[in-house]
Amino acid sequence: MEKVVIIGGGYAGIYALRELIKNKNIKITLIDKHTYHNLQPEVYDLIANKSTFADVTIDLTTLCRGFNHNYLEFKNLKVRKIDQRAKKIYTEEQEIVEFDYLIMAAGTRTFFPPTIPGLNNADDIKKLHRAITFKQSFERQLFEKIKNEAKECADTHIVVVGAGLSGVEIAAEMAYYSNKFFKRGNFSCDNLKISLISSSVSILPGLKQELINISQERLKNLGINIITNTKLQKVEDGYCYFSNGTKVSHSFVIFTGGVEASTITSELEDVSKNTKGQIVVNEFMQTDKYENIFAIGDMAEVRNLKGEIMPPNVTIARISGTNAGRNVLNMIANKSLEKCDPKLDGILIALGGQYAAGDIYGILTVKGRLAYEIKKYVFSSYRAPLIKLIKKGYAKLRRL
Repeated sequence: MEKVVIIGGGYAGIYALRELIKNKNIKITLIDKHTYHNLQPEVYDLIANKSTFADVTIDLTTLCRGFNHNYLEFKNLKVRKIDQRAKKIYTEEQEIVEFDYLIMAAGTRTFFPPTIPGLNNADDIKKLHRAITFKQSFERQLFEKIKNEAKECADTHIVVVGAGLSGVEIAAEMAYYSNKFFKRGNFSCDNLKISLISSSVSILPGLKQELINISQERLKNLGINIITNTKLQKVEDGYCYFSNGTKVSHSFVIFTGGVEASTITSELEDVSKNTKGQIVVNEFMQTDKYENIFAIGDMAEVRNLKGEIMPPNVTIARISGTNAGRNVLNMIANKSLEKCDPKLDGILIALGGQYAAGDIYGILTVKGRLAYEIKKYVFSSYRAPLIKLIKKGYAKLRRL
């Protein structure tokens, strides 16, 4: 029986898994160091109290149980080493997992430039446990602020460094949540500030100007201070120092200025990688040295057939994951492989509350409640089938 292993239970890994289970006569092992699939784009809702921990996670144990496949198994393991030639994966838990085909889908992590002193203390909300810690710390500071408001009204200042999608969305959600909080409570001490820092000449670099304009207007209406064309130089003694010569006091620093591939990629020593550590793959999602090893999603440098590098997002995770899953099955069945030619569906940006902005297929720009409802629908269309599966898997576990 052929053995297929997926490392990483994120979006790309799940889409690959949904293809692989179509073959009932292969052994499939899903490995992840976490027990849950983190629905990363929705974590900002968690921080802003629009959702709970259960809303932004999918339990991988019950998910795998929910699939109708007798040889599918989830293993909660941390990968230590990969031996490509022996086709073995070594883990921190001393367990060895063998494979005939391997799909690398471990995603990315926030890159903290070592050249910026003090940045290692910034909040990394890409990791779910760090996002929850930030949420708790922020709410604790709000409580202290209200508790002491009769004696003093201390400033609370959140500095978000990086004005790409992640930075804009977290700044917007935090601003909307804070404004709603102070308005509902009618608290006298409501001096909370949010600054959004962009090293580019505008926020959301690379997106359509119309989307940038809509987003910028919304952020300003929420009271967010936007600082462009400046870089963070250091974080020290409660201040952020910038390349334009200014310094800004902070209560919290959230860094969203860049990502790099998971450190697992370093275990594949002789495959090509780019400067971000992403694995370079061909049009079939295969690595250049091993046709039985695939890389997908954020940890791969995915190109379309024109040779253009595609941005790491959920759409590319879906397309690359689906393609890799199909091609593993094609290899097992001795069929021709399918080329991957990813195209973006568009983009949707959460801008606080029931407001969003989006570009649909490059032909239609939407904003406000309509864009929010579209974004909500897209998310639910992905999550709803998985919820059915984990309910089915949970019922199976309860019967054991």
